[in-house]
Amino acid sequence: MTEKDQDIQANGQPEDFIPNINADENQSGSTHLNDALPEESELEKVRTELDELRKKYLLLNADFDNFKKRNAKERIELINTANKEVIIALLDVLDDSERAAKQMDTATDVNALKDGVMLVFNKLHSVLQAKGLKPMDSLQQEFDADLHDAITEIPAPADELKGKVLDVLQKGYYLNDKIIRHARVVVGK
Repeated sequence: MTEKDQDIQANGQPEDFIPNINADENQSGSTHLNDALPEESELEKVRTELDELRKKYLLLNADFDNFKKRNAKERIELINTANKEVIIALLDVLDDSERAAKQMDTATDVNALKDGVMLVFNKLHSVLQAKGLKPMDSLQQEFDADLHDAITEIPAPADELKGKVLDVLQKGYYLNDKIIRHARVVVGK
């Protein structure tokens, strides 16, 4: 027995044996190497798609962060300038108040001074009403904890006034039909 025959018996193949790829292809219709290629190209497609989706996600996330920052900045700017319109409207009242204060030093007629103060007050009242401020009518109304803060209770002078507002210590106000300050009241018991 030759060395080659012994090697074939031991290993099952001769040392210089080269497999015939074409022979396998003819038997099964495809090769193992060709089977690996479609899987690699599919894997490459999936990786490319995944990379594209990651990029889109990062861009979308960055856009959303920019939107949140821009929205927060606009909200702060709106809050800072929201009172601008009201302040501008009140500047006329402030000017009138300053003129009235100057007149108090030199005024001799008390009635004219009272009239001047009432004019300034009425102007202030009309400017605030134009901006949506409305006083709350509380006197002799049923006590409502949603509208009123009861400071104290006193005996009612009549039975029909029990549970009603007898005195308003501080007016309540609405701004565009929303309560901005509760009325402080005295309630009859």
